[in-house]
Amino acid sequence: MKSFAELQQVGQQLKIQQELRAKAEAERIAKEKQAKIEANLFRSVVGDVSELKKTEKVYPVTPKPAPLPFKHFEDEKKALQESLSDEFDAGTLLESDENLSFTRPGVGLDVAKKLRQGNWVIQAQLDLHGMRRDQARDSLGEFLRKSLRSGLRCVRIIHGKGLGSINKEPILKNKVRNWLIQKDEVIAFSQATAADGGAGALIVLLRAS
Repeated sequence: MKSFAELQQVGQQLKIQQELRAKAEAERIAKEKQAKIEANLFRSVVGDVSELKKTEKVYPVTPKPAPLPFKHFEDEKKALQESLSDEFDAGTLLESDENLSFTRPGVGLDVAKKLRQGNWVIQAQLDLHGMRRDQARDSLGEFLRKSLRSGLRCVRIIHGKGLGSINKEPILKNKVRNWLIQKDEVIAFSQATAADGGAGALIVLLRAS
């Protein structure tokens, strides 16, 4: 037989457990009530909803870039190099003036005279300073083609005076004259005036495109 004190202790423990269960139940009911309130609030704000229709996915197709015609570029470069020969001697075609100018047959004397005097407006220029022979030749051919396509008539070619070359000889200066005479689009050229570069440049007149 338990004593009266022990029974009282057991009764207190049971009472505490009942209070804890009652408190937990009250908290559960309160949470459920709050969840219902929040759910009703969400529905009232959002309103009726419907399921999105399923559509087939579309994957964008990125077009591939066109292949570069490297073979065509190479053929053009070879044709350019073959069209400008280093063996060509333009000495007999140059006029025997101090500027060693050149004019094609049929070009008026007044045109050549104005070119030598610097009366033509220079529309573009190419600087060949520091280039090796092959690079200078390719650059000159490409520059003349672009100038002709753009409708330019008067351009300047800066070849330098050869002061930085071996033995101070103007090798590139003479090469440029030979190359220009071989280009059909060049109808005349002359050494630039002092204001436009003097002995280090040529003023070139191109045929009308």
